[in-house]
Amino acid sequence: MSPIIIIAVLCGLILFLLASGSAAKPFKFLGTACIKIMIGALFLFFLNAFGSKIGLHVPINLATSSVSGFLGIPGMLGLAALQLWILPH
Repeated sequence: MSPIIIIAVLCGLILFLLASGSAAKPFKFLGTACIKIMIGALFLFFLNAFGSKIGLHVPINLATSSVSGFLGIPGMLGLAALQLWILPH
């Protein structure tokens, strides 16, 4: 799939979740968690795009997206360090 389509879908989903903000706390938490996971996937997409020059590839799945989404840049750097030094191919 084209990277432009992936970015457009992720941005559309983020905007939809932001616009449909529910009043109920469980739904609000679920919406926030989904947004963070999507942002984490976007972080990993850019990490893979720029890290390909040095041979870095972190798979984008629910676990890695959650780590990078909830922990932010330090989580993403931790995943990159894990991939480069602990799990070499």
